Amino acid sequence: MNAGIVGIGRFLPEKVVTNFDLENMMDTSDEWIRTRTGIEERRIADDDTDTSDMAFEAAKKAIQDAGITAEEIDLILVATVTPDQPFPSVACMLQEKLGAAKAAAMDISAACAGFMYGMVTAKQFIEANVYKYVLVVGVEKLSKITDWSDRNTAVLFGDGAGAAILGPVSGNRGILSFELGADGTGGKHLYQDEYIIMNGREVFKFAVRQMGESCINVLEKAGLAKEEVDFFIPHQANIRIMESARQRLEVPEEKMSKTVQKYGNTSAASIPISMVEELEAGKIKDDDLIVMVGFGGGLTWGAIALRWGK
Repeated sequence: MNAGIVGIGRFLPEKVVTNFDLENMMDTSDEWIRTRTGIEERRIADDDTDTSDMAFEAAKKAIQDAGITAEEIDLILVATVTPDQPFPSVACMLQEKLGAAKAAAMDISAACAGFMYGMVTAKQFIEANVYKYVLVVGVEKLSKITDWSDRNTAVLFGDGAGAAILGPVSGNRGILSFELGADGTGGKHLYQDEYIIMNGREVFKFAVRQMGESCINVLEKAGLAKEEVDFFIPHQANIRIMESARQRLEVPEEKMSKTVQKYGNTSAASIPISMVEELEAGKIKDDDLIVMVGFGGGLTWGAIALRWGK
């Protein structure tokens, strides 16, 4: 029995902050941001909306899409580095909001690779026949740890949430292979003091190398070839990093998800947000082979090869 995605949903705040808005706040320009990152605008949550609120909205949609009830969820995993508060966890707050009374709940801190870590953790419980349904949420309110006077980081990040219900799927569908990794020696390149601190040059070098390698590795583990990939969903951090991974995977441009221009880098939320976008556009179909890959602070990384469908 394979574990796969049986329901998915997302939430994006209404407020849009464009590059032109940022021009009025700091020494930057629309052209500077677009040429270096591919980002044109991002969503920012208001003061009354916290991480758990966005997680709740995305989770409700995923539960509805899966055709189950909150009472059927066995475990809640929330990937985030921007919890409402240090504790209780966002996962426990979400359990209360959903009324998922029988679910165990915990947060996962793996930055932008968090959703990959959550999916792989869910897979183990489901395939061991311990739990049937696991809710995995990637959610960030990065705006609350962003220094809006630092043009090197402020232009990059956005808020949002993506959620998936993982459960048993039929045939050869579901998660076929995965890779998780970490390099704690690189932690100094991307971390939070009061705000996000990033050595852009070092993170770029790491991401370009690791994203491509991880994609190749999960295909090899699954006994699949590059030509068999139907759709590629990279973490939406920077268009140049994404393009580098796409070229390494030899996937045509139209087969790569690109939402970074609309939502910026939403960290753990970026892959599920993008997946919903592509599903709604009809670009992902049953039995498609999807490769997903993320990287983030830690430094951490994770990749998954998944056959879509229930």
